[in-house]
Amino acid sequence: MGAIPHEITIDILGRLSVKDLLRFKCVSKPWCSSIEDPYFIKLHLSHSLKTNTNHSLILRHREYHFFSVNCDSLETTHILNHPFGEPKKSIQILGSCNGLLALVNHNDSIFLWNPSTRESQVLTSNEIEFASPSPWIWFYVSQCSSPSIYIARSTYYGFGYDPISDDYKLVRMVQSCGLDDEYFHSEAKVYSLRSNCWRRIKDVCFYLKFSREFGFLANNALHWMVFRTPESRNKELVGFDLGSEEFRFLELPDCCLDEAFLIDIKAMGGDICLTATFRDFSNVDVWIMKEYGVKESWIKLISCYQPEFIPDSPFAVPLAVSKNGDKVLLFIAYKWCNWGSRSDNFVWYDLGSQRVEKVEIRGLPASFDVDLYVDSLVPLNSNALNDQQ
Repeated sequence: MGAIPHEITIDILGRLSVKDLLRFKCVSKPWCSSIEDPYFIKLHLSHSLKTNTNHSLILRHREYHFFSVNCDSLETTHILNHPFGEPKKSIQILGSCNGLLALVNHNDSIFLWNPSTRESQVLTSNEIEFASPSPWIWFYVSQCSSPSIYIARSTYYGFGYDPISDDYKLVRMVQSCGLDDEYFHSEAKVYSLRSNCWRRIKDVCFYLKFSREFGFLANNALHWMVFRTPESRNKELVGFDLGSEEFRFLELPDCCLDEAFLIDIKAMGGDICLTATFRDFSNVDVWIMKEYGVKESWIKLISCYQPEFIPDSPFAVPLAVSKNGDKVLLFIAYKWCNWGSRSDNFVWYDLGSQRVEKVEIRGLPASFDVDLYVDSLVPLNSNALNDQQ
């Protein structure tokens, strides 16, 4: 029997899991070379994204333990060893894109990590450039038993891929302010994986009021909920285009957001997804923006009155759509409600029948945060990225 044509071999390999591909690199030098080829890495990633395969959930338990769950089976958890090592300090996932995770620890040190290949890279140090409050302010604060001057700092992060420059970028926005407008400074920076350096971009035209927030990626843009003015009480959605590096506000649906107890907004299936849970916990609405930036394109995907799948908990977060598009995977969280007898879990919500099916996953911790990522061979070092051009 003749040899299999190279094109057919690549097509077959492109449909396999990353775990299998890493093993098959040992088969022969030609196979190893093919699997490490930048063209094949992009081909494999593209196939995974188009077919909604090779996706995993990543769970963070007790702030520093990580587990993965294969979305194709949703059967059992697997322990992940993150690049920060064993110290029991808080570690958060600030973003996920094409199989790469950006992690930040309690000291604001940042790692990029591919859990599938176990590669990791620490980002270069990045000092805040704006001036600190003058010494007399800090002296006044330290000497007063009830100081009238308070300095607060907000740091917002986001991580994503820019297809125009074929580069992975991390955004960091920092604002520091005091009461009564006696002190305010702001800066925004972008890190490029290709150049392995930070650079400052123009300051933002909005205000950050929380200590630390992480943006989500949709339509090649990063998004956060922010405030237009210091006096604003209502948060608004702003997007940062990773290609043009410009900010723009996006309108939310007219869905009585002022009556909602909890608003959660993230990406699902590449679209912006908003979940509104109302004050009496009796109603949950899930909205999808089908055409990016167009307010009229918001559609209500789910509307549940007294939903049976979240008893005693107002926190139901959509994570993913099934391969055939007829079900939504929901994360049901109890940890913020102090229900000691209940554990965080997952359910499938059938969009047609509106029925719920609980997902039984072995080894699931009682409480956790969850993110979605695609298993990929995407490299981390800038030289490998430059070779892809």
